[in-house]
Amino acid sequence: MDAVESSKTHRLYLLLKERIQTGVLAPGDRLPGEPSLAATHGLSRVTVRRALDGLSRDGLVTRLPGAGTFVTEPNGRPPVVADLANMFAHLVAMGRASKVRLLSFAYVVPPPAIAAALGLGPGERTQASLRVRSFDDVPFSYLATHVPERIGVTYSEGDLANRPLLELLERSGVVADRAEQTISATLAGPDAAAALGVEIGSALIALTRVVRDGEGRGIEHLSALYRPDQHAFRMELVRAGDGEDRHWRPTTRLKVPAAHPNATGSEVNERPKTRQRRKP
Repeated sequence: MDAVESSKTHRLYLLLKERIQTGVLAPGDRLPGEPSLAATHGLSRVTVRRALDGLSRDGLVTRLPGAGTFVTEPNGRPPVVADLANMFAHLVAMGRASKVRLLSFAYVVPPPAIAAALGLGPGERTQASLRVRSFDDVPFSYLATHVPERIGVTYSEGDLANRPLLELLERSGVVADRAEQTISATLAGPDAAAALGVEIGSALIALTRVVRDGEGRGIEHLSALYRPDQHAFRMELVRAGDGEDRHWRPTTRLKVPAAHPNATGSEVNERPKTRQRRKP
């Protein structure tokens, strides 16, 4: 398939996918036939067939020979929801409720940007790992982590394959005190696409996080990629202050998932002690 034909296939795939996800095409609806789609969009039937094959591969449609292509019923499983306001508790709970596949485990000299973020000196190594987290055998996150070697030597490859990293860090005596993180969007490269079960070039949520201890030393650098159809970020806000000081601030909601990373168990609401001045 040449680049032009591939681009046309992808555009039709995205158009039909959007109509399914927004409810324009409801579960059980029959899509127009290949000749009709080809005529409507000015495409060849081969291009249309490839786009429909992509929708079928992603579980959005079912193709029945002689009957047509039908929108499938949703699987009923909600996406994993990360609570930004109570990040550390959520990370441990999610780690216990989901499954992890460890792709690599090694000690390396990290890239300069990661070394600087962790406050490492020249030549200092990190324990670097690649992991994929899944729920119900569906992958939702691709995680690349770097931990300073002095901390990484306290856990083994087997430990990391079976326990949440944050739990292993705190077992070593390190206490995660604060973190800085940024969230953006990116496109899936070949490795991430293969690990997450998506097409190369698919849209992904990108998160970078640096975790620090009470003295401000970097203890973990995380570069994470999430499937947007399987993962979402959530923050609950409340109004606070009076007059010119009226502003929004996050609540801290402690969640203890039962069987699913975003299932609500016991909850405790707290008000954060820190405060940001913002006008309404």
